[in-house]
This record gives sequence, structure tokens and C-alpha cells, in this order.
Amino acid sequence: MQKRSIVTITYILFLLLPIYWLVAMSFKPTNEILGGFSLFPQTFTLANYKVIFTDPTWYWGYINSIIYVTLNTLISVAVALPAAYAFSRYRFLGDKQLFFWLLTNRMAPAAVFALPFFQLYSAVGLFDTHLAVALAHTLFNVPLAVWILEGFMGGVPKELDETAYVDGYSFPRFFTTIFIPSIKAGVGVAAFFCFMFSWVELLLGKTLTAVAAKPIAATMTKTASSAGYELGLLAAAGTLTIIPGAIVIYFVRNYIAKGFAMGRV
Repeated sequence: MQKRSIVTITYILFLLLPIYWLVAMSFKPTNEILGGFSLFPQTFTLANYKVIFTDPTWYWGYINSIIYVTLNTLISVAVALPAAYAFSRYRFLGDKQLFFWLLTNRMAPAAVFALPFFQLYSAVGLFDTHLAVALAHTLFNVPLAVWILEGFMGGVPKELDETAYVDGYSFPRFFTTIFIPSIKAGVGVAAFFCFMFSWVELLLGKTLTAVAAKPIAATMTKTASSAGYELGLLAAAGTLTIIPGAIVIYFVRNYIAKGFAMGRV
């Protein structure tokens, strides 16, 4: 048992090492990072974080990312809920083929759709808007959310639907007040994965924006100056990008565990 604990602790420390290294670099000036190896900052500085919180180019990157990621999560889950219910409760011609087609959209790389989205959004005036990125990400997140939610809905007995109809519930009332609360774990898991994909995706976010809606991931790719790459600033920005994901994981951690138990994650 003691040996197993040592192995577990060693593994956890190994996983945390890159995060610690990133955080430590964020408190170092770039010259110290390039100068040599050190476990702790020799010249502790908050200048990198000061730049991020005072330069609109940086802090608006985070705001833009949070806006379109939230939009995408809400849209994806809202669209996936009725679609997953249909796949879970009804059998119709081509249902399995349609379900497989949805998943194939998730399998395709984002680069395949970057140019079509760029031309489409430029034509309709959506280029460089939060909605453009949010809608582009739904192509990948809706199939994933449908797949996850369908698994949770399959675990809810159909007798619940029939009982609600006998009691006089309309479908909208039953779906919103009874059915969705019964699969809130699935909604949490689906929302988590939609959030995380949209938060870390770079190509579409960078291609479909220019200035007004540029995400933090795109801003981080432009840290070069006449003196080279500003590594300390990049490390500080990377450290801050971890925080939203960590917060979301904290609130849905129990739902994710249930998702693994149901075999849908």
C-alpha cells in the first residue's frame, strides 16, 4: 500500500510539474528565463501580469474568449437537448445514420472548415464577431453534446414521460421542469466539454476574428518584439488561461465522474 501511495504521489507531481514551471516562469523576467535554469524566480516580478491587466489588447482577449465560449456553450447545449431526446426516445428512418453523421462532424479537424467559415461570415457580415466563433464551434460541440446527453437520457425510464403526460403536463413543461432536472449531471458534463473545446480551440478563433473579438489564444501567438519573444509575458498569459478551466472543472467534477461511470465520457 505504501509503495502504491509513493507511485501515485510521484505521478501527480509529474503531472503538476509543467503547471508549476509555467507559473514560476510567469514571475520571472524574460532575461532570467533565457539566462539559465532555476527552480524559483531569482528576480521576482509582477510586471508580466501588470501588462496583461493594463493593456487592452491582453485583457480584452480574455473577455472576448469568455463571451464567445459562453455563447457557444449555451447554444450547443440548448440545441443538443431536444436532439438527444429525439434520438433517445424515438425510432425513425435513418436515425442511426443521422447520429453517425453528427459524430463525423466532430471527427473532422477544424482546419477543414476554416476557409468556408471565413468566406461565409465575411459575406454575411459576421466576421470579427463573438457570434461568428460561437456558431463555428457549434459544428463540433453539438454532436459531442448530443452523444453525451443521449447516453444520460437513455438511463431515464420512458415511464417518466408517460406518467407526466397522464398528469396533464405539456411537453415543454415536462421537458423543462421534470426531464432536464433528472439529467442535470449529463447537462453539466456536456456543458463542460463544450466549454473546454471552445476555450482551447485556436484556429477558428484566430481565423474568424481580427480586432474586436480576438481571443486570448490568438493574442498569445503575437508576443514577439525587437528583443525576441516575451517569454515571461507569455507564461503569465498561459497561467491565467488555466483559471477559467479550473473553475469549471471544480463545479462539474462530480458530474464528470458520473459521466465516466455511464461510459459516455
